[in-house]
Amino acid sequence: MRSGLARVVRLLPPAVCGLALSLTTSSPSSIDPPAPRWSPPLAVRKTPDSSLPSDPAAPMTTLGSLVSLHFDEIEPLSDDEPSPEAFAAITRDRVTGQQTQMAPELLTLVRAIAAGRAPARVEIISGYRSWKLNEMLRKKEHHVAEHSQHSLGHAMDFRFEGLSSKDLAHRIEKAGWNGGLAFYPGDTDRFVHADVGPKRRWRGR
Repeated sequence: MRSGLARVVRLLPPAVCGLALSLTTSSPSSIDPPAPRWSPPLAVRKTPDSSLPSDPAAPMTTLGSLVSLHFDEIEPLSDDEPSPEAFAAITRDRVTGQQTQMAPELLTLVRAIAAGRAPARVEIISGYRSWKLNEMLRKKEHHVAEHSQHSLGHAMDFRFEGLSSKDLAHRIEKAGWNGGLAFYPGDTDRFVHADVGPKRRWRGR
C-alpha cells in the first residue's frame, strides 16, 4: 500500500508532495487538536455554603427592637430580623388576631431609620387591620378610610422612642419614602403612618 501511495505522490506537484509526505510521517499525537469555539461565561449566582460552619466571632448588626403595644410582645430588630413570618405575627390584627404578609418595604423603612439611632425602640401602634376592625373604627369616626392600606397589609402606624412624630416623619421623608406618609402629634396618640400606596402627605389630629 505504501508503494502505491508513493506512485501517487510522484504524480503530484512538489509543494503538495511535501505536504502529503509530512502527513504520512507525522504521528497522531503531534497534530494539534482544533481550538474550541469560544462561548460567553455563564453567570453563576453565589449562594452561601450552608455546609460551612458559621463564624461565632462575626458581629451581628443589632438595630433595636420592635414592640407591639397591643400584645406586649417584642421582636429583635436587625439586618435579618424579624423574619417576614415574625413581622406578620407582631403586626397582626389586634381584635381578631388575623395576620397577613406585610409589605416588606415597611420593615426596610424601619431598619433604615433605626440604623441611625441604634439601639432603637420601635413601638407598633397598628399594622394589619381586618375588614371587621376597619369597619369598627370607621363607625367610631376615627377618620379611617373605607379601603384602608392597613387592610391590605400595606401600612403601619408606629413611633420611635425619643422622637416626636413630626421629627420621625421628617426623617422618613429625608430617607426618600415614596408612599403615603402622615404624622399624628397628639399627646396620647403620637405616631407616624407609613404605607406603600400612592405618594401623599398629611397631618393627623
